[in-house]
Amino acid sequence: MAKLANPKAAIVALKQSLAPRREALQAAFTDVAAAMAEDAVEIADARADGTVVPVLDYADVAARRVGAAEVALIKRRGVAIVRGVFAAEQARAWDAELEDYVTRNGYFDAEKDPELDKYFSSLQAGKPQIFGIYWSQPQVAARQSPELAATRAWLNGLWTWPADGHIVPNHECSYADRVRMREAGDNTIGLAPHVDGGSVERWVDKGYQRVFADVFAGDWQAYDPWVAAHRDEAEEVESPAVCRAFRTFQGWTALSAQGPGDGTLQVVPNTRAMVYMLLRAVMDDVAEDDLCGATIGRSLGVTDRWHKPLMDMVTTIPKVAPGDTVWWHPDVVHGVEAEHTGTTRSDVMYIGSAPDCAKNRHYLQMQLEKFLAGKSAPDFAAEDFEVAYEGRATADDLSDLGRKQMGLDRWD
Repeated sequence: MAKLANPKAAIVALKQSLAPRREALQAAFTDVAAAMAEDAVEIADARADGTVVPVLDYADVAARRVGAAEVALIKRRGVAIVRGVFAAEQARAWDAELEDYVTRNGYFDAEKDPELDKYFSSLQAGKPQIFGIYWSQPQVAARQSPELAATRAWLNGLWTWPADGHIVPNHECSYADRVRMREAGDNTIGLAPHVDGGSVERWVDKGYQRVFADVFAGDWQAYDPWVAAHRDEAEEVESPAVCRAFRTFQGWTALSAQGPGDGTLQVVPNTRAMVYMLLRAVMDDVAEDDLCGATIGRSLGVTDRWHKPLMDMVTTIPKVAPGDTVWWHPDVVHGVEAEHTGTTRSDVMYIGSAPDCAKNRHYLQMQLEKFLAGKSAPDFAAEDFEVAYEGRATADDLSDLGRKQMGLDRWD
């Protein structure tokens, strides 16, 4: 979906098409709202004893010995921490190398155009301190590592895949993303709760309508957020920082220790929250041409006005160490703490999971061209800082696995 000429007209048309199901949708929303209230109590109790976010050890993930109860909890919460994917010494070394890379190449002195990236401009908090860096040696090394390959393969096993083989979950497409390096004491770069992967598109795009068909039919209990069918058919409106790949998980790798208060990740740990958001927007008290404030080219924001039960569930992840990884379902509401009250910098590399499929292979073709030229990844603002950077990773730095993940070589 390169563009949506008249978003408001598309919203009106959607709501008119749903009009014959108004009673069923109202009943479904009443039902899911009650479920959210119950979930909020459960999460509050879990928050009190520190068990909201499931935590796994990499050794158990790699050996495929994670228990059924842990899997069930991850599927309900939509978020997980996998500890020890990388040695802490390796993560700290990458952090130092990244700092040197951006400093010696003049990143802080480069002129930046705020008009290039307005993706987060509608959120309540300011734009986060995320660096437009994609091709540093640490990022490329981590993305193509066997450890992340094993972690993502296990995580992808949580999904139910179409039998037609159009998606190959054990073959990864490397989706280049940025880094966050947040200074202690910062109170300007928080990121309000939101969802990526399309805003208005989640209602009006044909692919997303197939994904959420049960929800829009009023049979929300039949909807399974872990069914991958049609996810690769969704089309997002092109805009800086709107992801055009199909990610099974968003994620990041910790380069420094961080936890509550350190300006780190917050989540609404509930895979049913998206059902609430979808139905809330088509209730009668929302204007005919509005979807609770959803705006083309922006992240899908969550607010007290429209989504109070979800805001009540916002939870900061527990403390992680360098080398730990954090993963969340693409429909999970997430944000960043508004203030960093800790004493050390909070640094991460954003690395998610994007399985092999036609949608992602198409994206790889665009991304490969950018990689070879050192330009910004195609989903992001065309700042192109790294074109002349010393020490930037090139094709010579890719392993055999990395070449396949980047689309340079075919999978066997």
